[in-house]
Amino acid sequence: MKQNNDNGALQTPLGSGFNATSTASEVIKGISLAGKVAIVTGGYTGIGLETTKTLADAGATVIVPARSLDKARENLAGVANVEVTELDLMNPDSVDAFVATFLASGRPLHLLVNNAGIMFVPLRRNNQEIESQLATNYLAPFQLTARLWKALKQANGARVVNVSSLGHQFGPFHFEDPNFEKRDYETLAAYGQSKTALNLFSLELDKRAQAFGVRAYAVHPGNIWGTELAREAPMELLQRFGFYDEQGNSVPEVIASLKTIPQGAATTIWCATSPLLSNIGGVYCEDADVASLSPGSAMSAGVKAYSVDAADAKRLWPLTEQLTGITFDTAQ
Repeated sequence: MKQNNDNGALQTPLGSGFNATSTASEVIKGISLAGKVAIVTGGYTGIGLETTKTLADAGATVIVPARSLDKARENLAGVANVEVTELDLMNPDSVDAFVATFLASGRPLHLLVNNAGIMFVPLRRNNQEIESQLATNYLAPFQLTARLWKALKQANGARVVNVSSLGHQFGPFHFEDPNFEKRDYETLAAYGQSKTALNLFSLELDKRAQAFGVRAYAVHPGNIWGTELAREAPMELLQRFGFYDEQGNSVPEVIASLKTIPQGAATTIWCATSPLLSNIGGVYCEDADVASLSPGSAMSAGVKAYSVDAADAKRLWPLTEQLTGITFDTAQ
């Protein structure tokens, strides 16, 4: 079996027994996470909240970094084995502060779920002048993973699950102008390249990390109704995708075709826990299984070849180090 998913070499469904209707609780049935430590960014709303509850119910201690502490504590009230702490992914200093506190505890990190993200937002930049979707959806997970590397290695068997999207098919990573300094800003292109970057990172991270017992995965949760992810999306964009009609009313038959939140969290949980992935990493997954390559240029199920391109994944790593000011050497 090929050890790396270069150019989609491992993008073949494994026959997991699950499908698009499987839920997070079904996927984790019979698996105990007692004694395991997990971090779930954005783990207090939407599929992140479902992910947190599912991991905690299986016995894991789950740390939930949150920009809105009050909201996180309210949403997670009554959930055992959960710790809420402050983190703003748009602020690199906040990421470093969160990591410093965690590392000071001396605990290993068995599961890192980079779940938090933003989608279809207007042009805004963080305090380092980086476009917000790139900063939040990709650069922050890279920084968080790099800073937590010591704890991931300490686990002697850890997984990093990066929550990506079918939206990676909106476009490849734009190496010449990733920060929209020379081209006009287009929110779909910005979202697409941020998720393609996350897929490429998952591929390259797995190659570099597997020697240290750490595997990485990219996840498309599915199209889901009821999360807060599209809260800033322009109505005309949501109408273009068919979610709303010309009067601004949701379209019932379209909504009924979407996944529920428990179904949306299933693939994250599968990647975090499935024994089928014990010797496989760097893959893009959907519907609680490894996805196939998506043919052609039209949007369809699966992962586009440019999003698992080995040369681009290798090229992206030093560029990301440059953008973040972080050297991520897995050998250290």
